[in-house]
Amino acid sequence: MARNDSRSRSPSHRRRHSRSPLRSSRRTRRDRSRDPYSSRHRKSRSPTPRQRQRDRSSSLSPSSTEHKIAKKEQEAKARLQHEAELKRLEEETAQRIEEAVRKNVEERMNTEEVKEEIERRTKEAYEKMLLDVEIQLKKEKESALNEARRKEEQARREREELDKMLEENSRRVEESQRREALEFQRKEEERYRELEMIQRQKEEAARRKKLEEEEEIRNSSRLSNGNKSRSKSHFGKH
Repeated sequence: MARNDSRSRSPSHRRRHSRSPLRSSRRTRRDRSRDPYSSRHRKSRSPTPRQRQRDRSSSLSPSSTEHKIAKKEQEAKARLQHEAELKRLEEETAQRIEEAVRKNVEERMNTEEVKEEIERRTKEAYEKMLLDVEIQLKKEKESALNEARRKEEQARREREELDKMLEENSRRVEESQRREALEFQRKEEERYRELEMIQRQKEEAARRKKLEEEEEIRNSSRLSNGNKSRSKSHFGKH
């Protein structure tokens, strides 16, 4: 790997060192442009570093390309192995941390302090549960009492309404009976008055008849007495 790294770095190293001829060439061109006698020598100047780089890249052999591909494959394989190793280390580390935490928790759970804390919290939770149950039962009892009072009040109102209804019916019946009794009494009194009138009429008729009979008797008696006196006077004359 170190040998491959040195090989991969060599072109860049050569490129970094090849910049100085370029700068010198540029300075030379500037110097030549200033020199009026330098134009005759331009055609005979040496090739630039870029031209040399292009010539070098065009002259690479197929074996060099295969070597680069193999190098990239080795680098990719090494990178995958490195990533797999990192992943394995992360999993092992996480597993070790989890195991350490579990052991720590187990050790702490087995201590008297933690046991007392658990017992205290359990007792508090139990007392809280009892308190909640007591409060709930109290609420339910109060609700049941309110419901019982409501039903009792409703039953009382219903009884009062029923009593009022019965009283109203009884009053109506009594009123009807009283009217019927008054009507019957009126009719009876009217019939009694009619009977009294008939009785008085009968008595009056009987009294008039008696008076007439008595008058007839008196008249008859007077007639008979007159006849007797007339006969006595007639016999006295003879």
